[in-house]
Formats: sequence, C-alpha cells, structure tokens
Amino acid sequence: MTLSGMQKLLLSGASAMMFVGMGQGAALAQETAADEPAGDTIMVVGSRRQDAKSATDSLAPIDVVSGAELTNQASNDVLDILRSTVPSYNVNTQPISDAATIIRPANLRSLSPDNTLVLLNGKRRHRGSVISFLGGGISDGAQGVDLAVFPALALKQVQVLRDGASSQYGSDAIAGVINFELKDASSGGTVEATYGSTYAGDGDNYRIAGNIGLPLYDSGFINITGEYSETDGTSRSIVRGDVAALIEAGNVDAADFLTINSYTDEVPQYWGQPDVEDNFKIFVNTGYEFNENLEGYAFGNYAERTATGGFFYRNPTNRGGVYAGPTVDPTTGALDPSGVASVLVGDLDGVGVGEACPAGIPLDGLIPDPTVLAAVTASANCFSFVETIPGGFVPRFGGNNTDYSMAAGVRGMWDLGEGLSFDFSVVHGVSDTDFFINNTINASLGPNTPRDFVPGAYKQSETIYNADFVYPMPVSFFASDLNIAFGTEFRTETFEITKGDDASFALGPLSDQGFSSSSNGFGGFTASSENEQSSYAIYTDLEADVTERLTLQGAVRFEDYEDFGTTTNFKVAGMYHLTDTFRVRSTFSTGFHAPTAGQANVTNVTTQNVNGVLVDQGTIPLASRPGQLAADFIEARDGGRPVLGTEEAENFSVGVVFGLGPMDWTIDYFHIDVDDRIALSANVDFLDALNFVADANGLSDYSSVSSAITGLADEGVIVRSDFAGFEDLSEFRYFTNSFDTVTEGVEIVGTMPLTITETGTSNATVAVAYIDTEVDDPGAINPISAGRIAALEELLPEVKGTATFTHQEDRWRAMVRGIYYGEWEDTGNGTGEQAAEFVVDAELGLSLYDDLELIVGAANLFDEYPEENPDALSLGQLYPESAPMGFAGGMYYVKLRYVFD
Repeated sequence: MTLSGMQKLLLSGASAMMFVGMGQGAALAQETAADEPAGDTIMVVGSRRQDAKSATDSLAPIDVVSGAELTNQASNDVLDILRSTVPSYNVNTQPISDAATIIRPANLRSLSPDNTLVLLNGKRRHRGSVISFLGGGISDGAQGVDLAVFPALALKQVQVLRDGASSQYGSDAIAGVINFELKDASSGGTVEATYGSTYAGDGDNYRIAGNIGLPLYDSGFINITGEYSETDGTSRSIVRGDVAALIEAGNVDAADFLTINSYTDEVPQYWGQPDVEDNFKIFVNTGYEFNENLEGYAFGNYAERTATGGFFYRNPTNRGGVYAGPTVDPTTGALDPSGVASVLVGDLDGVGVGEACPAGIPLDGLIPDPTVLAAVTASANCFSFVETIPGGFVPRFGGNNTDYSMAAGVRGMWDLGEGLSFDFSVVHGVSDTDFFINNTINASLGPNTPRDFVPGAYKQSETIYNADFVYPMPVSFFASDLNIAFGTEFRTETFEITKGDDASFALGPLSDQGFSSSSNGFGGFTASSENEQSSYAIYTDLEADVTERLTLQGAVRFEDYEDFGTTTNFKVAGMYHLTDTFRVRSTFSTGFHAPTAGQANVTNVTTQNVNGVLVDQGTIPLASRPGQLAADFIEARDGGRPVLGTEEAENFSVGVVFGLGPMDWTIDYFHIDVDDRIALSANVDFLDALNFVADANGLSDYSSVSSAITGLADEGVIVRSDFAGFEDLSEFRYFTNSFDTVTEGVEIVGTMPLTITETGTSNATVAVAYIDTEVDDPGAINPISAGRIAALEELLPEVKGTATFTHQEDRWRAMVRGIYYGEWEDTGNGTGEQAAEFVVDAELGLSLYDDLELIVGAANLFDEYPEENPDALSLGQLYPESAPMGFAGGMYYVKLRYVFD
C-alpha cells in the first residue's frame, strides 16, 4: 500500500474537516488523565498489579510525559520531543550517516538504542528496518525501533521506566522501557496546523494533524489520529578547502559547489538535517467491552516517509576508484613511478587491445593537463570522468520508509476467588526501507554509468504471541494480596534484503583498471535474502505490600532463542516507607539483549571518513565466506575466534522519594554492567585477510584486494562469486560480542505547584541526569579501537538537565523550558572537547475563542550553536555533527489548535 503525497494531504485535510464538523461544544484543552501531574499518573509499566500504583510509588524511577507535554513542542518528531523532556534520553541529527539518517538511533542512559525496549499500549513494538552502521560510536550496529512514526497527537502519555526489566519484558530492556500509550477517548478531538522555520531561513516545515474519539456501539471506542508533514533540510556548511583550492586553480565547474546558503543538490557538503517529505502517519486504537469480564481490543498504524541526506564530496583530482590515477609522465601520461599525480583513464576495449590510452591525465597542481585531456576526450576508446563530471560530485542518499503494524487481543477475568485476569494477544509489525542514491556513479561502467541507483531494500517483520495472567492471591499476613503474574511469549522475526538494480552492484568492464564497482557511496545488494529467527519465553512476577510500609517484587524469565540458546534472568525490587513522605527504593536485576536477525545476517558496504580519507567499509555476516575468512584471520592473530551471541547485563539501583513542602523529589543512583556487548567489530584490513589465505596456501602476497580475489580464485583457493561486490573494500567488519562497559549515574527529578496569580495555576519541574560510561574491557579478540572507546565514554554529555515552568491563566498559557547540555567531546571528526550549552524553549498560547487556540513559540530561543569546528575547511563542516543539542540554531513556529468535546 502506497499513497501519493497529494492523496495523503487530501486525506489528512478531509480528516481534519471531519473532526471539526463532528465537534460539539467547546473546551480550552482536553481534560484527560494524560494532562494530570506526573505524580498522580497511574503507571502501566514496571508492575503487573491489578491495583496499579502511581508513578511516585513505583519501585523503580519512571518518567511520565503527558499528552499536553508532547504536543506543546516545536518539533514534529517524537525523538526530539523526548530529548527535550527526558534528561536520560539523547538523540542527534545524523546528517551524513547512511541509513541512520533515515531512522535515527537514540540512547537511553547512554546505552545502545537496542538496549531499550519499546512498547505500544504495553505490547512489544517491532524494530525498524535500518541498522545504524554509522551510529557515532555509541549506536554503531544498533537496530532500534523507529520512534519517528508516532504522531504526538495520538499519544495519551509516554512512560519511561529507567531500570533493567528483561526479566519482566524480555530482550533489550537493559537501559529501560519506553511505553507509548495511545489515546482511548470515545468522544472529543483535536485538530492542529503548524508552520515553522529556522532563524537562518531554511528548514521550513509544516504539519496538519487531527485526532478524534468515537463511540463503538454502547460500550466501546475508536480513537483515530492522522498526520501529514514535511520538513525541508538545513545547511550548516562552509565551502570546503579543497573546493576553494580547485576554483582558485581554475576548475570553473567546481564553482557549482559554492552554493551553500540553500539546500540544493549543489552544496559542497550536506551538514544539516535531512529533507523529510510525504511524512504520513495514521494510528487507530479501539476497544469493546462485551461484558464486565471480557473486553476485546485492537490497535495499529500505517506510516510512510521519504528521508534524503547527503554524502561526502568526491574530489575530481583524488577520489579513489573514480578520479585518482597512478603517477605518470607529466607530458605523455604514461606510467612513471617517479612522475606526477594523475586523473585515472580507462581503456574501453581493454588494456592491450586496439588503441592504447594513457594511464592517467597528468595533474598540473590541481588541473588536468589540457593536451592529454583533449586527446582522451577526442578518443572514442579512452575515457576519464573529468570529461563528464569535471567538478566532482556529491551523492544524495535516502530511503522510502514504510511502517505498519496491527495488534489484537482479548482480556478479561475468570472468577477464581479474587479473580484470575487474562490477556491473549497477537502483534504483527513491519518496517520496510527502500534505499536510493542519486547524483553518483558506478565508475566501473565508465561512460555508460547511470547517475541514479536503487541499491535495494531492508525489511524487518515481527510477529509476537502473548498469553498473560494475573492472580491476586489473598495472604493473611500481608498488607495486600500477593499479586502473581505469569505468562508466555512466542516471537518470530524476519530480516529481508532485496537485491538492488543491476547497475548498483555491477562489476563493469573498467573494474580491472582501477575503477570501483557498485554505486559509489552505497553499493547495491547483490542478491535477495531472508533470515528468520524465533524465540519463546515463560515468566513469573510476584509483588505484594508485605507490610503497610514495605513493598517487594520478584520476577524470573526464561527465554530460548533458536539461534543463540537460552537465558534466564531475574529481578528483585523493594520500597520502604520510612515516613508518610519519605520512601527508599532499590532494585537488582539481570538482563540480556539477543542479536537480531538483521545483525546476524546483514551485508552492507558504505563510505566512511577515516582520518580525512574516504574509504569503503563493509559489514559482512560471520557466517558468510568473507566472514569466515575474517574469523580465521582473527583467530590466527589474536588466539581466539569471534562469535555472535547474547550480551548479558546486571543492573542495580537505589533511590529515595520524598516531599519537601509542596515539592516532590526523586533521587536515584544506578549502576549497569553490560558484558559481551553486541557491536560492530573493529575493522579488518581486507588485503591482510586475503594475504593470510595466500600465505597459508604457499602463494605470494597480493598488492590489492581485487588482484587477491582474482588470483586466489584462479588458484582455486576461493570462489570468486563468494566475494562479489567486495573487490573495492579496503576493510570490513562484522557483528560480534566484543567489549564490556560500566554505566552509572544519578537522576534527580523535582516537581512543584506554584502560586503566581490568584486565578492562574503554575507548575515547575526540574530534572537532572549525571551519567558516566567506561569501557572496562575493549575485548581480547579484535578489540574495539581507541576512537570507539572515546565515543562510548565521551560523545554524550555526562550532565544533562531540564527546568520547565508552565502557567495557565484564563485564556492564555505559557511554557518556558531551559535545557542544559554539559561538556562532551566530539570524537568523530576531532574537534575535541565541547563546552556546555544552555538552550531555552518557549511557547505562548492564546485562546481566540473557547475552542480555538493560537500558539506561537521558539525552540532554542536565543539561537545557540555548539562550538565551531576548528578544522571546518577540511570537510566543510561548520559544527560537530554529534552535538547533543543539534546544530540548526533557533527555530520559530506558529500553530492553530481546535479542541472539541
């Protein structure tokens, strides 16, 4: 199912008009449980008690973000909204990050994205189809959930459990659990229209969204939310030094890359947020009560969007595999080891056949020798890319992402004493990303190369079956019933790779002359494949108020993975009320994260900046022929063989919950050990690995990867097809269990109602997180690099805090939020330590009529930026891409909101 942009816009507009037409009466704001203070919000995550307690009485820390907090924001993206409201949560822009640009990875408690379990209405959410091969070090190799598909208007609230919960919910719940709760009202609704832009004049964005609740017969509801939005990209680039040097030397075509003030196809580097087009989302939540003991429910979504980012500039004098030639005679272009640099020339009918071609066009500084260039251009048999693309090029990479899911179930109660409740459910979800890369080439095809490619697709599918039971068993000597929860889960997941178009991976006729194969920047997938894994689990969870002051909880979960064996995890937790206003709580748990089907089987080739040089890097499954080659090579070198299995964790926390006058406080310390973390390994030099095979077979070393593959295949040592598409790789990596980390910190949250005026209501919230991660073991087998260690330890600020003030007064309301990002270090491009930054967001709402509100606001009100990159000229990168606050500067927005009963 695919809708055109016009169809989606018309559908959103028609939905909004329908909502307006059906509205009866007026209300300044929806008054639901989601708009109550967090301290009074009933939790549904972290405990399975039927007599659910408030978030402030939870045995582990829980952040509750209300529906009002989610919608009173500048951003349309739930990722950025959570970054502004939850101090332990971080996400950045990912401007040039391959597939991570399409589905951005986010970090809870500074851990990997797939160390956080995501639920929707309490049910496990399927993963996104994208694996973050370039995740800034912390998220490298992660396959997390795509949170950008959630429209904020659909959410009643979001609950963030900051505690290990694998024994309660299964794999991934090491850093915590995020539960998105959909609205379930059977009447009323909201329509919003938003427009915004950056202070710099780019990044224009708009959104139209509507939510409505409808009755389903006499005892049910249907709640529907639709949203359509688009966001233009931003550019925070300067002219690269090499581009300026080319222009100064006389390359007039490179002048096209001087256009840096508009987000066009000709900026020298795409340092900025990507373009997000045709961003359509629809969510439906429904339930029906058959009788007082039986209820049916269903919920699901459909979403699609196109995200487009950029890659690095390909310089017409030195880009390997495209332009960079051998050293040649400065007059004739013939090979000369003591000669000058050149631009590569291809012999179209093959070397030694027919008319001979120079090995390269000599470079006089940065300009190709005009005499030799003219001779190459005049020849029908000789070809160089400076003929057709003389100024270099910048690929545009992106993907069309589709996400849909459906959950259905029945829940109710059997009368066994106090009543045994049950919940039977099935959830099916799919995330599918069709990649595209434009404005690039397959150099090995020479003059016949296309400029636009479809390199293939990734698809993640999951189906989950659950049977959950809760029985409150009376125990005479307890202050409450003993809540006994137990259940089982069966889960299957499938990761599919779809073959790209032929040109995106073709090994063209010039491949044996130094021209690279495959679509430059992101090579196409050479074959379609499908990999599936399944698991089943059983669990039990006990909880009771042992006395009026003491609550205890214990949980055990056994899980069996088809490919990775079994694991058993447990949790114990307790809270003690020292006084009516002072409570102590603590938890200890073990946890795990199992590799996904994608992590176990994915193949990918990408281009990465390594110390200022662009190199092709591959990710290859350990089970593949190149992967086995890597394992053999590493085993011989390091004395151990890399494997892929589950990572294990221990999580300890202790905290206090107390009141000081009108203000409520929670202070929690946590300590998380994660061993054998699943991650992309350190890179293996491909030529070294191939020459290891050559040495083992008594053959001489080869000088290049392509010659090694050809030579070893000719000797019958390897099968060439097993290495198809990898001839241009200089290095590659694989998923394995590699290193150990320790993450610890302190999280503080305070909330207080204020009296500012006699007729108004005000609230203040302060939240601070101090989080420190250390790599205590880099791994003995192919250990991770020093740069990766630095990223894990320093890339995110250790201290992040928010202070939020809200005020409601008759027909107007106001919100001011300050966000503090502590010092951090840009480990990716070497800009070093970055100073702390303080960002202010503000919003003002005015009720024009009883049912219509005009809202104006600004994110980053005072237009703060991270420190400029001292080496900005090298890549045209004005600000560090990993800045936790982003680097777009200030943004303003205006919004109209219509709310009806």
